Amino acid sequence: MSRAVIALGANLGDRGSTLRAAAAAVAAVPGVRPVASSHEVESVAVTLDGPDTAKPRYRNAVVVVDTDLGPQELLDALHAIEDAHGRTREVRWGDRTLDLDVVALQDDDGTDVLVDTLTLTVPHPRAHERAFVLAPWHDADPSAVLPGAGPVADLLAAVGDDTERVDEPRLFDEPTRASRPTDAAAAPTADATPGAPS
Repeated sequence: MSRAVIALGANLGDRGSTLRAAAAAVAAVPGVRPVASSHEVESVAVTLDGPDTAKPRYRNAVVVVDTDLGPQELLDALHAIEDAHGRTREVRWGDRTLDLDVVALQDDDGTDVLVDTLTLTVPHPRAHERAFVLAPWHDADPSAVLPGAGPVADLLAAVGDDTERVDEPRLFDEPTRASRPTDAAAAPTADATPGAPS
């Protein structure tokens, strides 16, 4: 079983409802088990020419799941969810009803999964420079590390968090611990909150 970090984004339609429906659809994919999720954030649209304040703003979030699916199978399932929400792909980095990206993968033994095919690159090659990915990922899993780049908290501090937190519940009802413990015998700290990412 692998652990997958999936970034969600939308800047057309009812963005919040779309992200919640998409998260539910991801969790319902056979062979996928929800682990943790972020709150939503808002951010300026990023185009090939850079940030564009004239474009509709994005809602973004991150979900962490465990999956029996291989990388391409997972990507195919995500594309099917995008298609169900009216996603079109005429313009690269254009406005979209829904965008689902596999940001990182890790085997059950903690080994980072590296993928470089025509259809998928993991870790995501631009995740380290995008606050709209890093901020919700850090929210879902404060101990997260982007393979080859470093702790998500440090990467977010380096790029600066220009996102705005949305006052809505997390995308999954009951988030659990997202980071795999480095010591299987390690006990939770006394101030850990049950059901919350630590």
